[in-house]
Amino acid sequence: MSVPAPPPERRRADERDFFLPDFCEPLAVLAIVLIAALLGFVLALARQSSHGMFWFDLARTTAFLLWAGLLCAAVLCLSRSWLAGKSLRAGIAWSLLLMVGTVAVLSEAVYLLGRLWAARLGAPSAILPDSHWRFVLPNLLIAAVVGALALRYFYVSQQWRRSVELEARARIRALQARIRPHFLFNSMNTIAALTRSNPVQAEEAIEDLSDLFRVSLSDARAQITLEEEVEIARTYQRIEKLRLGDRLQVHWDVGDLPPRSMVPSLLLQPLLENAIGHGIEPLPQGGIVDVRGRLGDGAIMLEVTNPKPQGTPPPLRRGHRMALDNIRQRLDLAFPGRATVEVDVTESRYTVRLRFPRTEDESDFPGTTLSGIAALPS
Repeated sequence: MSVPAPPPERRRADERDFFLPDFCEPLAVLAIVLIAALLGFVLALARQSSHGMFWFDLARTTAFLLWAGLLCAAVLCLSRSWLAGKSLRAGIAWSLLLMVGTVAVLSEAVYLLGRLWAARLGAPSAILPDSHWRFVLPNLLIAAVVGALALRYFYVSQQWRRSVELEARARIRALQARIRPHFLFNSMNTIAALTRSNPVQAEEAIEDLSDLFRVSLSDARAQITLEEEVEIARTYQRIEKLRLGDRLQVHWDVGDLPPRSMVPSLLLQPLLENAIGHGIEPLPQGGIVDVRGRLGDGAIMLEVTNPKPQGTPPPLRRGHRMALDNIRQRLDLAFPGRATVEVDVTESRYTVRLRFPRTEDESDFPGTTLSGIAALPS
């Protein structure tokens, strides 16, 4: 009886959790080239005192290591899906065996080429090897040692990254569960008052509150579309407007943003919550929160600006710091080194700017934007 193959989603999840990096990526190939060149330099430098032909030995050693490294990377790249389906020990053993086997095949090919070269010239070549085991056996030992060290490094790096991701997910859950109690109580009081004066609006408020809590308190996926994120923030705004009335105005200018771009969940809603809680509520006359978004040079820029009550220091309460630190960490985890969080405080305005890469699959949504929410005052 044959065992059914795992579904594609399960296979993709296994590959993401696998400790080996994707050697098909250009950065991985560049790293292999640099490591091979460095290792070749070290080996040539170590053998310099024995024959005094440093540059010749460097060129020969580096060329062989480059071929060995690139071939091992190609084999591991092609075998990654298969290796990801193995257990950890089996994956490590097979990976090491594939690397040593690749070096063995390359060493045999180079030795046979040396034999053919020697037979054609009638004398051994100074470049190609003329001794079989003195050439093949050290290569296999070096491949085994270097391969084992590399696999250990990849495993430790993957475990470290996994611990960082788990910590970030715990912070995400803390943020998702951190719907302030006073917000819930105020919303319920507002809904209770509306049930008599405006039952239809009360029903809509209950639906909005239910949608918001469904997203905030559930184990939502790590990333959602920008369209979904904007709708979550709009839902939060509608609930707060029932309580604050005309004191709260939110101007949206995000019509040029791509709706299918993937972003970490609960990215915009906490910023809007901070803007309302720290900028609008303290002002008796209320104010305007500006939410702007634009696309440029393959990056998405989001900006949330709120008035800052005069004579007060920048809002540094724990909830504010927690939200900003959480957003900064999740953006750095999703887009390492390619995302920024900037805070600009003036005498009258408080602004938070986010910048992160545009990542989406536009095959089914060519040229669409968030034009339905562009420049809408609320």
